[in-house]
Amino acid sequence: MLIVRKRKEMEALVRGYKAENNKIGFVPTMGYLHEGHASLIRQSVANNSITICSIFVNPTQFNNPEDFRLYPKNEKGDVELLQQNKCDVLFIPGDEFVNDILDVMIDMKGADKILEGEFRPGHFKGMVNIVALLFQVVQPHKAYFGQKDFQQLCIVQMLRAQKFPKIEIIPSPTIREESGLAMSSRNARLSKEEKQNALKISQALFSIREHSKQIWSAKTLKDQAIKDFFSSEELKLEYLEIVDAQTLVPVSDLASGLPIVVCIAAFAGKVRLIDNIIINS
Repeated sequence: MLIVRKRKEMEALVRGYKAENNKIGFVPTMGYLHEGHASLIRQSVANNSITICSIFVNPTQFNNPEDFRLYPKNEKGDVELLQQNKCDVLFIPGDEFVNDILDVMIDMKGADKILEGEFRPGHFKGMVNIVALLFQVVQPHKAYFGQKDFQQLCIVQMLRAQKFPKIEIIPSPTIREESGLAMSSRNARLSKEEKQNALKISQALFSIREHSKQIWSAKTLKDQAIKDFFSSEELKLEYLEIVDAQTLVPVSDLASGLPIVVCIAAFAGKVRLIDNIIINS
């Protein structure tokens, strides 16, 4: 596996790959890789002639400076995981890469103001700008994103439609630990007790999905889940919303049969975790 740290070197490599008519698959990450990332790499390897993974912790998408400072890093472990999963190129630019970020204007249709956007102002603007820069550098045919960050995936699809129509965005289901906890780089910051408490997030999602087979009222499902899983002080719930999978706007009932997403953000100790589940997919 090649490791590239300079933008110009990465761009030259891409030009060479394209000159030879290689199909490029791309997995953008912020590092501290786990099985969720590995599943995206394997998808790309299976469907492209070249797979590129990027690692860059983008400060412009963190509204909390402490969260940025504490974001876990493990370059050695990341390299090993990528090599094991047959990634071809790791693009890992230095901190100066942030200076190349430009202000990319797209219509996010209000999706950047709700759910994560409400509690993390500026997050999606920073995310769009860095993904756009990475798309410019890597020029992939296909780019792979996990559904655990469902709102991010929706906005990346908007970016693709408005600025990069030739790139195909490939969504991938959330990868979970045996316990049900969604895999996340932030899980590394959880204590043993906090990790146990965090299981209530996925348990709440599974419960809503199961009860939605008999109960169509979104308010009833939401209120019951909050009572059952977030009434103690073990977790601090930031939001639990049942929304339309296309618009991310809250729904009142699930009777339409259209795809619905249940989204949760909660703190286990000082670690903020997000998760979701798709209903009627």
